Amino acid sequence: MADSALLQRTELPRPNVSLADAKIIFNDFYGFSGPIRELGSQQDRNFLIDTGEERLVLKVTRAEYPQYELDAQNRAMDHLRGLEIGLRIPEPIPALTGEYIPQIELGGEHYWIRLLSYLDGEPLTLQKHLPPEVVAAFGDVVARVAMGLRDFRHEGLQRELQWDLRRAGPVALHLLKSVTDQKQRDRIAKAMIVAVKRLQPLASELRIQPIHHDITDDNVVATPNASRRLMPDGVIDFGDVLYGWLVADLAVTCAALLHHADGDPFFILPAVKAFHQRYPLNEAELRALWPLIVARAGVLVASSEQQLSIDPDNEYILGNIDHERMIFEVATSVPHSLMQAAILHAAGLLPDETETPVAHSLLPSLTPDDFRLTDLTVTSPDLPRDSWADQEIDWKLLARAALETGVASTRYGEYRLSYTKLLSATPPATFALHIDVCLPGATEAFAPFDATVILDGHHLILSSRDLSLHLDGIDCSLENGASVTAGDPIGAVAGAAGGVGGLRIQLCRDPDLIPPLFSKPQQSAIWRLICPSPSRLLGVGVDAPAPESHDLLERRKKSFARPQKNYYADPPQIERGWKEHLFDVKGRAYLDMVNNVTILGHGHPRLAEAVGRQWALLNTNSRFHYAAVAEFSDRLASLAPEGLDTVFLVNSGSEAVDLALRLAWAHSGHRNVLSLLEAYHGWTVASDAVSTSIADNPRALETRPDWVHPVLSPNTYRGRYRCEGSTGGYVAAVAEKIAEIEDRGGRLGGFIAESLYGNAGGIPLPPGYLREVYALVREHGGLCIADEVQVGYGRLGHHFWGFEQQGEVPDIITVAKGMGNGQPLGAVITRREIADSLEKEGYFFSSSGGSPVSCVVGMTVLDIIKDENLQENARDVGDHLKLRLEALGQRFPIVGAVHGMGLYLGLEFVRDRETLEPATEETAAICDRLLECGVIMQPTGDHLNVLKIKPPLCLTRESADFFAEMLEKVLSEGW
Repeated sequence: MADSALLQRTELPRPNVSLADAKIIFNDFYGFSGPIRELGSQQDRNFLIDTGEERLVLKVTRAEYPQYELDAQNRAMDHLRGLEIGLRIPEPIPALTGEYIPQIELGGEHYWIRLLSYLDGEPLTLQKHLPPEVVAAFGDVVARVAMGLRDFRHEGLQRELQWDLRRAGPVALHLLKSVTDQKQRDRIAKAMIVAVKRLQPLASELRIQPIHHDITDDNVVATPNASRRLMPDGVIDFGDVLYGWLVADLAVTCAALLHHADGDPFFILPAVKAFHQRYPLNEAELRALWPLIVARAGVLVASSEQQLSIDPDNEYILGNIDHERMIFEVATSVPHSLMQAAILHAAGLLPDETETPVAHSLLPSLTPDDFRLTDLTVTSPDLPRDSWADQEIDWKLLARAALETGVASTRYGEYRLSYTKLLSATPPATFALHIDVCLPGATEAFAPFDATVILDGHHLILSSRDLSLHLDGIDCSLENGASVTAGDPIGAVAGAAGGVGGLRIQLCRDPDLIPPLFSKPQQSAIWRLICPSPSRLLGVGVDAPAPESHDLLERRKKSFARPQKNYYADPPQIERGWKEHLFDVKGRAYLDMVNNVTILGHGHPRLAEAVGRQWALLNTNSRFHYAAVAEFSDRLASLAPEGLDTVFLVNSGSEAVDLALRLAWAHSGHRNVLSLLEAYHGWTVASDAVSTSIADNPRALETRPDWVHPVLSPNTYRGRYRCEGSTGGYVAAVAEKIAEIEDRGGRLGGFIAESLYGNAGGIPLPPGYLREVYALVREHGGLCIADEVQVGYGRLGHHFWGFEQQGEVPDIITVAKGMGNGQPLGAVITRREIADSLEKEGYFFSSSGGSPVSCVVGMTVLDIIKDENLQENARDVGDHLKLRLEALGQRFPIVGAVHGMGLYLGLEFVRDRETLEPATEETAAICDRLLECGVIMQPTGDHLNVLKIKPPLCLTRESADFFAEMLEKVLSEGW
């Protein structure tokens, strides 16, 4: 039983010291004055004063705590400061008398007072989300402090403290007396009993040394690193320093991190790994870590409940108790065996997987040739369209496969698409830890190893010391508690002989655990060690191959040219799509908010059928005579304004822009071309030449050929002219550039611009800009090219072509991207006389642009856009989404502006709404965090600080809301 003095301390209220008292203490004892505010504490009083030159912290402690304990805290800080451990540590400051811990009397009570330097920075308590690198930094901070303190000695370290995890069991049981919620009291008591039971056999191997014992998100301060991410670099509040278990220091930190974990206890593993790398723990300490975390969680909740019963107005406790309850919920949400294995694995000490001790076949009447295996993965050909959404699809496919031989099985270790969840902020449990077998009823089953029979309704468990077999679907012939030897009959598969039966089979190495049937992907490597494959029980391989995403990425890097980048540093392997959703090989569904190539959405069955039908008939090049090329060209011409009646079909947007520039040169007879700064038009030589975006090419502005003349970006948000009526200034800049060309003896060939500033973030051009610029260009002999590759084809919702928003008609339209829904297809639409100008340079030819398949794709896309009202959907859902995003701007200062219309939107992030300093690093981190939340998003703009929102036009309002909600989650919780 814990010392009675220790238990009495747990019932002490905070010192009764007011702000007025603190002001007197600061002045009389230390000679300081200035604004004062109180800082939170559970049993102390802490006050912050700003003297004008520095900020200091006054700590007031009850006299029941011996002075030598407080001296140990001061000396520990001095010790660490002297070692230069790479962390900021507070400095104790003496009173005017020279004393470091004077005693005072207030209202008949005696208190100790101390003054410490204040560490600038931010605590991370209120930042709900912490990225892995910050979590790892926490573990490293604890290790640095623990290593620094291991040689520190002081009599005040030998103390009785309620937070000492060596005494967690009795302390918690004492504190539970104040918990009025019987259910909660019982849960805490049960968790503490289990934790203490697991700790007892390990206690003798747990090293004891001086430890801080309270390095939590409250007690570290963080400052921004080079990427502007807050990283812990200072440690405060040495009030719990003592001789204790070394591993308890890490346990306290890990417990505090759990309220940032979003329900996933594996969240702490980077901290464990980082601590172990700097200050290695022995195996017993690693095995003790999770029970200590659970114990800390129990003591936290019990202590806060008890303290509130005696100090109900303690705002510090009231502000933290929800966090502490969350810590307890996460700590008790998983079995100890899982977290023990995960911690050992993180430390590199997990033993190799042991073989399953099987001495007899479970179903000896079945042979390997009898089995047919189903495929329920993301790439399964048996899950067409959205059939994976059928809740019975697993058993339907299993029964169908069993028709061949009478026996079929699902696969262990399979990430099942049938268990995915659309619009989910967290990955669903998709990894199968069991198999289901469809087989003849009355098939006899036998014990595969010596075991004890446990019956729980229809659930049969064969339990041995090292392994348990869980079976559902067996009519057991044995009594509960019976012993069986390997090879003994245990019953038969439920169902009549000659009929069909179903059997669920699962193994588990933890005899106290009823394992889940599925695990989340991020936990699957550990769960499969606890629940090994049943293959050996059946004598047949029923294991699904593991995804090779990392190896595939390395192969890509090896053979795929480096300039061809991929999204994300650690990208998910995407192998399937449906409408506005994408699926990785682990069954995670992502909302695709960036893929403007698939304008219809992914996996559209009507398009797939049309393509398949045409491929089966013919696919060749456009110099052959066939119906599709004439029909599609006519359709495109009919969509363009009157007079633009001639179509070139090409392979891509880059090729379309390239061809448009050649047409302008050929028709005008001059090569000088105006393009806008911050613009992107493609990757061919000519289309790249008129691209000026430094986000796509950091050397763009210094490497343009002499025929390219970039003009001032008409960026109405951060450009030179931002107010209403700014059009004139931007048009004047175009006129000046034309004058420069002509002053040097040149003539203008053309002008190219996106009709909505797409790559810059969906920024609309100033009102009337194209009308005035087009008039200027034509007046000086040039042609006007509207690049509609990204912003046209109904994406803006309110208009089919982007230039319609400006009320002007170009001479040449370039289009691609969505017109093929992913098929290489682009087009140039112009007037007949302009097209004919190219004849003097020879004929034009594009291999796949006008092929029968491409033309059928193009016509089918147009049919679906019309039949499914996708342009109208882009208008309605886009307008709704823009309102949701603008509402976020009212709450979060980082939101500078929402650009665009329809389903081409740009959300611009800034660090300051006055200076418009771009939040580049923050935007990248927000995109990474959105991926974790199930949303695919990427930055754009010269500063890469704009979210480029251009999803498939089938985006539903529900999906738009999910995107807005996930963005709100990221902005409120952190990234």
